[in-house]
Parts: sequence; structure tokens; C-alpha cells
Amino acid sequence: MPDQALPGPPLRVLVADDNPVVRAGLTALLSVHGDIEVVAEAADGEQALACAASHRPDVVLLDLRMPGTDGLTALPRLARTATVMMLTYSREPEVVAEALRRGASGYLVHGEFSAAELVDAVRTVRQGRRPVSSSLGVSYEPQRTSSHLQPVMAHSPKTRATRPGGPRRRAAGWLDFGLSSREVEVMDLIAAGMNNRQIAAACFISEKTVKNHINRIFAKLYSSSRSEAIARWLGTAREGWSR
Repeated sequence: MPDQALPGPPLRVLVADDNPVVRAGLTALLSVHGDIEVVAEAADGEQALACAASHRPDVVLLDLRMPGTDGLTALPRLARTATVMMLTYSREPEVVAEALRRGASGYLVHGEFSAAELVDAVRTVRQGRRPVSSSLGVSYEPQRTSSHLQPVMAHSPKTRATRPGGPRRRAAGWLDFGLSSREVEVMDLIAAGMNNRQIAAACFISEKTVKNHINRIFAKLYSSSRSEAIARWLGTAREGWSR
């Protein structure tokens, strides 16, 4: 089970994006966490509003540019019933400002966060944190408190390795294996039980690229199978292996 899982019933999430590959990837990524449940998917703003009314999600992941009713148009009504986090490729300052003005509680740009950071953002945005991609240059003061909220950002491998309490807490330590940040992400998804197609969707890469990553991961973990790689990754087979 991933770190920092929230107690209580699962966090109910609605994914709204016109790209079916993105929707499938986000759903696959979030659904492996027992404390998160994707209750519905929507291909445009109108569907998102209908799904929000019928499924009552806690968090809505909302794209901006969709056919028909776009994300910005649907945002104010969605924000009245759920916590909305923009998850989009759009980074124009005026668009970001307008989304936040209309009620978005966070704004993440695709390609600027890891899978673990997205899961963390989904969990904490409901608690009042406002994750924003660091490249946007936007920061917030949290409501009813004076401490500054830190945005979710794409960490370098060094930052991930030293971040206390992060997902890299393994018995063997992920730096021992020499995996890149992308290989770490892929290995986490392998350990979560995903197949190559699901990993490709979750990481927005091709299955061929996934296979290439897995081949390199197996070499670095001195493993010849998924089960052996998972055992080494989780620290259950450290005895007897050498770097």
C-alpha cells in the first residue's frame, strides 16, 4: 500500500478529460491505491457536471480544453459541489489565473509531476492544500493559517531521494539500484501489479518504451522476472544479492 494513505472511506474522484488515453491512464494510476476510488470519467464539461451531480465525487481532475462545454466553463459549478484540481497541458498565465479565480483548488501541468506526486496532490487537495506546478510561479497562503503552502513540483532524482517520508522508503533504498526517476516510477507501478499496457497509459508513454524501461530495470536489479524484481525492490530479497 502506498505511503500516506488517508484513513476512512476511499476518496471519490471524477476524471474529466477529452483524451481517452489520458482518462484511462489517470484511472489506472489512481485505482491501484486502496484509499482512492475513481467513481466516474467524463469527456467534456457537460458530462463532468452530470457525473458530479450523480456520483458526488470528493475531487474532480479537470482538463481545460475539451469540446462543447470546456473546463473553464464548467469549473464554477463543479467547484460548488467538489474540490477541483486542474490537470492540463495549458500553462498560459491568464488561463491559470482565470481557473484559480473561478474556483480551482490546484493546477498541475502534465509532464511536471511524477505519479507519486499526483497521488499525493489528489489526497491533500481535499484537505486544503493547493498544489500548483512550480513552473507556473504561483504560490498561495492557505486558508485560516499563516504558514506558507508549498506547491507540488517535479523533483529531481536527488530531491526525491532526500525527501523525508516520501515513497522511496525501501528496505534496500532505491539509490542502491541506480534507477532513474522514470525507472523508479515504472518500478513502483510494476510493484503495484500493473501490466505493460496499464503502465504505458499511466505514464503517457508507449508500451515499447515501457518494455525498454523494464529491461533496464531488470538489469539494474539483477532480476530476470517481475516477481524477482518486485522482491528486490521491496527489500524482501536483499540478502544474497550484490551490486
